[in-house]
This record gives sequence, C-alpha cells and structure tokens, in this order.
Amino acid sequence: MAMPDVFNPCIVVPVYNHEHAIATVVDGLLAHCVPVILVDDGSNSGCAAVLDQLALAHAQRVTLVRLAVNQGKGAAVLAGFARAAQLGYTHVLQIDADGQHRTGDVPMFLAQAKVHPQAIIVGHPVYDESVPKARLYGRYATHIWVWINTLSFDIIDSMCGFRVYPVAAVSALVARQHIGARMNFDTDILVRLFWDGARVVNVPTRVSYPADGVSHFRVWRDNVQISWMHTRLFFGMVPRIPRLLARKWKSA
Repeated sequence: MAMPDVFNPCIVVPVYNHEHAIATVVDGLLAHCVPVILVDDGSNSGCAAVLDQLALAHAQRVTLVRLAVNQGKGAAVLAGFARAAQLGYTHVLQIDADGQHRTGDVPMFLAQAKVHPQAIIVGHPVYDESVPKARLYGRYATHIWVWINTLSFDIIDSMCGFRVYPVAAVSALVARQHIGARMNFDTDILVRLFWDGARVVNVPTRVSYPADGVSHFRVWRDNVQISWMHTRLFFGMVPRIPRLLARKWKSA
C-alpha cells in the first residue's frame, strides 16, 4: 500500500455514560490541536447533554456522532472511523472516555504514526497500583491466545484502547470482514490487521483506573464474546500458518 501524501490525524473517543470524565478527557485532547470526534454510543440523557455542550463549546474542533441506541465500543469506534473517512483524515487515534489513559501521551503516539504511517501504533500499558488485580491477571489469557493466533510476540497487549490506525487499512478490512462490536473489538481488529500485513509498533503508556471510574465490562456476556472471538481467530489462523511463518522467517 502506498504511503499517504499527507499525515492528517484525528482522535476518536467512544462514549457511553462517562459524563463525569469526558470533559476532562476532551480538554486534555484539545491541548494537542488535533480534531476530536466524539461518538455517543446511546448514552443516557445526562451524558448526552454533556456531549452536546462540548460539541457546541468547541464547534470548530469537536465533531459529535450520535448512535440512537447502545451498540458497543467497537461499533462506536467504527462509526467514528466512518466519519473520519468522510472528513478526509488519514489516521485515527483511539482513546477511551473514562480517563484511564494519559492524554499527554497523544503527541508520542502521533509522532510514531507519522514515522510509521502504515503501522498500527498500540499502547503497551504500564499500570500503577490502581489496576484491579483480577483484570490485570485476566488479560494474560488473551495475550496467550493472541500470540498463538498471530504466531508472533509482536503484539504485547491487544486490549489497550489507546492506539493509532491508518484509516485506509481499517476501511479495507471492515468492508470485507465483520469485527467484534463490543469489548472484543480491540483484540479482534488488531489481530486481523496483523494478518493483513500491518506492522505493530508498541508504545509504553501509563494507565490508571480512577476510583470513581465507570466500567461497562459485563463479566458473563463479554467473556463469552471474547472466548468466541478467540475460537474464530484460531480457526482463521490455521489456513494462514504458511504465510505467518514466512513473514516471521523473513523478519528474523
């Protein structure tokens, strides 16, 4: 794929009932002079009102996309991608709305994307003491499956929602492949982009969990979806084994 003539990034933030955190997140993002697309994923009236206020107050720099009903994080991010493509952006920086990611690291992620425009720039979380231990240890099951399904250790953490994608690569993928719409999204899309030949650049970034943070992870529903995703990816990996091994040997 040819390198883009320009580097024109935007930031996409999927939002679902994060009315207490989103204003601070947006303020931190706007400090970097990069356009922001907020995607309201069927939030309650209180959060919707906060998003309306932010879009009005920063009309030149914030675009609001509204989904009538909650569809899940992945669906919200892809709605943001669709708007980014319509507006002519070449890259999307995805970041969560709950304040766990450091908005001060945005320039570091974008700098890597500018140097590696065809790569996926993926956050490698560096946790502080606020991380729930069950969530921290639970991630390792996904890490192992991702290493199996890519036959590679190139992806350090596939679940971090702080990353930069080339819009063209994502648009081409979603045009032919269904991607997980909820908490399975981040891993699903990253593995499939890797299968498509995208390079992964891992960037360490500090992650904290606010004491009053809102989590939308639903243990039974989301774990079932994640398990099914890993199963689908495994059987999708099997016919790709020769290509993945050839790629590995070529880069050795």
